[in-house]
Amino acid sequence: MSGPRDSGNKGAGRSRARCWISLLAVMVPGLAARDLTDASLEDLMNMQVTSVAKREQKVSQAGAAVFVITQEDIRRSGATNIPDLLRLAPGVDVAQIDANLWAISIRGFNDQHGDKVLVLIDGLSVYSPSFSGVFWDAIDVPLEDIERIEVIRGPGGTVWGANAVNGVINVITKNSADTQGGLVTLGTGSERTADGLLQYGGKAGARGSYRAFGKHFNIGDSIFPGGSQAADAWHSSHLGFRSDWGLSPRDSLTVQGDALQAREGETITVPLMRALPQMGTFNDAIRATSSNLLARWEHVLANGSDMTLQLYDNYSHHIELGFTNVENTVDLDFQHHLTLGSRNDVVWGFGARVISSDYGVADTLTLAPQHRFDRLFSAFVQDEMKLTSSLALTFGSKFEHNDFTGFEFEPSAQLVWTPMKKQTLWMSAARAIREPSAVDVGLREDLGVVAAGDTFGVIRAVGNPQVRAERVSDFEAGYRTQLNPRISLDVAAFASFFHGVIGVASLPTYFSADPGPPHLVIPLSLVNGTPIQTHGVEFSATWKATRRWRLVPSYSWFHMTADAATSQTGGPGYSPDHQVQLRSLLDLRHNLEWDNTVAYVGNLPGPGVPAYTRVDTRLGWHAGERLELSIVGQNLLSPRHQEFSAGVYPASYTLVERSVFARVTWHF
Repeated sequence: MSGPRDSGNKGAGRSRARCWISLLAVMVPGLAARDLTDASLEDLMNMQVTSVAKREQKVSQAGAAVFVITQEDIRRSGATNIPDLLRLAPGVDVAQIDANLWAISIRGFNDQHGDKVLVLIDGLSVYSPSFSGVFWDAIDVPLEDIERIEVIRGPGGTVWGANAVNGVINVITKNSADTQGGLVTLGTGSERTADGLLQYGGKAGARGSYRAFGKHFNIGDSIFPGGSQAADAWHSSHLGFRSDWGLSPRDSLTVQGDALQAREGETITVPLMRALPQMGTFNDAIRATSSNLLARWEHVLANGSDMTLQLYDNYSHHIELGFTNVENTVDLDFQHHLTLGSRNDVVWGFGARVISSDYGVADTLTLAPQHRFDRLFSAFVQDEMKLTSSLALTFGSKFEHNDFTGFEFEPSAQLVWTPMKKQTLWMSAARAIREPSAVDVGLREDLGVVAAGDTFGVIRAVGNPQVRAERVSDFEAGYRTQLNPRISLDVAAFASFFHGVIGVASLPTYFSADPGPPHLVIPLSLVNGTPIQTHGVEFSATWKATRRWRLVPSYSWFHMTADAATSQTGGPGYSPDHQVQLRSLLDLRHNLEWDNTVAYVGNLPGPGVPAYTRVDTRLGWHAGERLELSIVGQNLLSPRHQEFSAGVYPASYTLVERSVFARVTWHF
């Protein structure tokens, strides 16, 4: 539901947007003869994706709402981080909270600790097992090394398991054989004051290749709504490598690893537990380090089937609010892809994951127990059965056992009909779960102080060891078509029914004298809440208006209904009902590129965030085959705007400012 907005501002915003689009149209007569990109629309429809079924299949034949952000999209977006790249995908809600915090979700439930989207980098799951969400500040893949980002909207639990509830984001990097030679990028701007990447790739013997990189950036403090400066600057350093080996004609091996260190800040407001009933606002220093090592062996059998064995170790050390969170995850995954006869294409596999977690003790935040050792065991099978030459049924299930809720299962079925070569209709039904986390069962966090008659009360969030897994039953349908060589369309509709989404409910208050003085404690327990329904429609298209001008419009409509008896995390009003975007990619003369994005995001009545329209522009120049210069302007319509509110979290939100950024990219 849209909230009230100033009609004058809305009219001015629409006028500016119309002027911007008109400027794009002025450039059309100057178009020349070469194609905008080497890929035709048919090539894009036939692009291979792996995230839907854990095997290669064409985008046009996938029985799910899938959107691919290609390397060309990445390069021409002007984005400097993965959260901003995800704004390109319809149905994905990206909101920046401060200079280093984001709230990112798919199809609702957005908040700072969004926990219903599974994020992977080359098959390595990067969610934090402590709260099942993502530390987005720790995801710093060099954008030049990303081959594509596959965004699956809707459940992916059958092949990916727990926490792939509303979607899967899979960042797939390039084979090191495709990044040979040297690469240097240098950038600076009004917000991102320094940005540099040094990378080199080479051969390793007759059958191997490698690349190694070092990356660093500085981002300055942002601005509070009142105009004062925040203390949320962000400084990050990142080292990494990848090597790929052809061990034999049938065997390949990939080994890659990363190490990252970040220093950040945020302004927080918390109870002063040693000086109650006072609340204190101060600048909190965040320290984050992480490292990982991944090895993946792929083998092709004599009958044409293939196997993959993957092992990774992921370590992270995070200090925030004076609270230390140390996690180490070891994961083993095996899968086998084979064909049975002429009609069945089967993928099956199993996995095991062990997680060791250690937590410190802060004045306002603790997790019990302070040390955890959690295990997750899984197996899955999925079969694509050709019913006719144009009709295929895919069905299967994941089976898991976790230490929180025991045995869980996640079945799905997809029906894909291709009545003509360039038309696809699909339907799907799926069940997925989000398993509880350490925060859900062992949290104790003091959130605030309120007056209570002659005394005062401390609001305290507490975990619940009895919480069950959150469950969703999801039903979807979609249609893809390439109308002609210049226009393609993709539309999807969904209805999802959630049960047991974890929210908060009040418990009886009680007196406490620890710490003094004596006061009321107002506990809010984490509990499985009342049913929630979501439904919506998502649309995207590509129109090659000329040989050098491509337009990519998209629209998503989303609605959530929930019983107010239990407060749901990221519930109604925390995700926009409407999102509209128009991207323009235009090749000018003399090796110049001019790319623009106009995006409208609806209001968030829950945290009280007004709607906004943002305009981003990029001008790029290829000064020869190896040198590229670009300048990017972001949020050009207004000096600053709000995208989210931290809500009950201690961190104070800031405003997203108008900014400019210049970059030089040199290949050698």
